[in-house]
Parts: sequence; C-alpha cells; structure tokens
Amino acid sequence: MKRLKSIIFLLLATLLLVISVSSDIYAKPNKKHPSKDAKPILQLQPAQVLGLKHWSNPDYTRVAISLERDVTWESHDLLKGANLPDKPGRVFIDIHNARLGSTIRDITIGDGLLKGVRAALYKPGVVRVVLDTQNIRDYKVFPLSEPARLIIDVRGDRRTEITRLESSLTSNVLDGISATRPAKPAQESPKAATTPRQPKKQPTISKIRRIVLDPGHGGHDSGAVGQSGLMEKDVVLSISLKLREKLKNELGLDVVMTRSTDVFIPLEERTAIANKVNGDLFVSIHANAAPNRNANGIETYYLNLAKTEKVAQLAAKENGTTLEKVSTLQAILFDLMANYKLNDSAHLAEEVQKHLHKSLKGKFLETKSLGVKQGPFYVLVGATMPSILTEVAFISNSVEEAHLKDPDFDDLAADGIMEGIEAYISSLN
Repeated sequence: MKRLKSIIFLLLATLLLVISVSSDIYAKPNKKHPSKDAKPILQLQPAQVLGLKHWSNPDYTRVAISLERDVTWESHDLLKGANLPDKPGRVFIDIHNARLGSTIRDITIGDGLLKGVRAALYKPGVVRVVLDTQNIRDYKVFPLSEPARLIIDVRGDRRTEITRLESSLTSNVLDGISATRPAKPAQESPKAATTPRQPKKQPTISKIRRIVLDPGHGGHDSGAVGQSGLMEKDVVLSISLKLREKLKNELGLDVVMTRSTDVFIPLEERTAIANKVNGDLFVSIHANAAPNRNANGIETYYLNLAKTEKVAQLAAKENGTTLEKVSTLQAILFDLMANYKLNDSAHLAEEVQKHLHKSLKGKFLETKSLGVKQGPFYVLVGATMPSILTEVAFISNSVEEAHLKDPDFDDLAADGIMEGIEAYISSLN
C-alpha cells in the first residue's frame, strides 16, 4: 500500500512540474523566436493617418483620407441650418485605434461646400478628421482598400453663375488634368498611329456634351498581362486615345481623359475627375482576364451588387483588392447607390455592348458577346453621371490576345464604343 501511495505521489509531482514548466513557456516567449500570440498584439498598434486630399467643384467635393491600414470609424455631423443655425457646420469622422502621421497637413478648400479639412488627435487612440462645411446637402463615407483610405463625398446645390461660367470651358483646357502630372509620355506603338479620317457624321446636338474616358490601370499598375507579355494598361490607353479623337471629330463632343499617358491614377481620383468636370457620361475601358485560359468574349458592367462568384472575382481584379474587400464594399453599396443613375447606366451599357460586339465581330468572327452585367467596381462608386466599365476582350486568352495586337482592333473597338454612345444619345433625343 505504501508503495502504491509513493507511485501516486510521484506521478502527481511530475504532472505539477510539467504544468509549471508549460505555463512558464507560454508566459515568457523566447525573444529570438516570438510566439504566435505576439502577432495580434502587433496588429493592434494604432494605424497612422497619413494624409488628406480633395477634388471639388461648386456642387460636389470628394475628400480622401490616406491610412496606414484598414480601420474602423464613426461619422457625425452638425450641419449648419439644421439644428444649430448660429453654429458653424461640420462633419467629423472619428478614426479608432489611430494616430497622426508626421506628414499629415490640414487643407483649405473654400469651394462653397467646404471651407477646409483638418485632423487632430481627439483623445488617445482616436483621430478626428473635421470637414468645416458651408452649404452641403448630404454626404457619404465609404472605405477603399489596398492602399487603405476613407472617402467622403459631399454634395450641395449648384449656383447659377457657376454653371454659366463653366459652360464656357473648352475640352482643351479640361483635358490637361492628367497632363499636369509628372510622367513620361506613353510610348506610341505602331498600331496607335492612324490616318485622320473625314467626319462621317454631323456633330450631335444633345444635352450630352462631355464624355469622360477612363483607360484602366497605368504606371506601376499594369493590369492583366497576357501570355506573350501584352499589358492591359497599354491596350486600353491606345483604344481610349483613338476613341477620344472619334468622339471629338465625328460626334463633336468634349472629351476628358482621366489619363492620357502611362501614369497611375488612384481609382477614387478617376471618379472624382469625372464629377469635378461635370461629365455627362463616364466610360472606363479595360481588358478582361480569367484563370480559365479558354474564357473569351466582351462584356460591359454598371455599378451594382455582384450576383455571381465570377463577377466578384473580376471586381477584385479591377479594384486591385481581394474577394473579402469586395464583400465589404457590397455591404455598403445599398446605402451609396441611392443617388446613382442605375437605369441610365444600364441603358448606356446595353448600347455600348451591342455596338462594340457588332463592330469587332465584323473582322473577328468568333467574337462572343457575354452581355451586360452588374458589379461592385471601385472606379464607378460615387459617379454622378451614367457610368459603365467595358471589358473589350480577354487578354488571358491567347486568341484574343492576338486580336488585341492586331492594328485594326483598336479602331474597331473605338468605333463600336463611339457608336454605342451615339445610339444612347439618340435615344435620349
């Protein structure tokens, strides 16, 4: 019996020793080899608020807050004339678990909607960004990722004298937007040079006067890359430059380019440019890609929720982000889309898709129409005019990549998009 008790005692002592050593190991991780438990602690360090930027006109202002990483936030407002007529109006965004970056600077705007934007540490761990308002009707806040930023769209009522002033602006002045950026001119490829053609139509008389063309990607963002190395950013820029000339010369329209050289423009800035210049239509031009190398055809999108996994994957590619981030955007689109011209965008998409397919099929007989679809694309979020994104071909498909290299492809694609725009305008008349 004594021997049995001794064995039990020895076993208990050994168990206690093991527990003691184990607990000491987990409580004091080796400094040279940190435990996995240390990772969440590093992630909880306050994120830096890096900078403020804005784009504006008298009835619309977009403010972008650059962040070190994705954050949580709350928005509040004290709008002048609502409850406190004698107090200055303001909108403020409280960014949680954040700190001020060393480079952040307040900005002065004075566009009739906002006086300016300022940022300060409101309390430990909370940075408050304040928009000092003058005469705004409403505002929306939404996040974009990779890189992380918060976007605030502010809207108001346009003054009559401003409308008259802006009507005197020419497309030549407006088209200098992207040219003001320091960048090397895009290298003209042999297929980009075309012989000027005589106008085949009389200029269209319509309330649609200004088209904003958005060649996707650019600069360090090559977009999708084909098997031979052909880059989406080069293809869509070449098509867009030809389309600009056709819209000007054959339809007599003003055209603004979000970029006219090989330069990177953030997605939120592309839409902001369209709103700032009061574009009547916004057309973003891209080349498609898919893991399935056999995927082929053309398709055109307008902003809405993704209804299939394939659409969500395409949105993630064009947004430069992940499927998870696309899901986050979808969750807030319900609130954002109240002011969007979805029916007009769908109509524009239908016309462009139909005429683009017809034009390309004239030479490339196997060209397939995948139809008009809906998707959550960052570049369309916040646009105040009918807006679409068209995918002219699958650069990931070897046959369609060869089509994209054909000197005639750019001309045919530009013709098709132009004819779709013309058909849309005619239907309004």
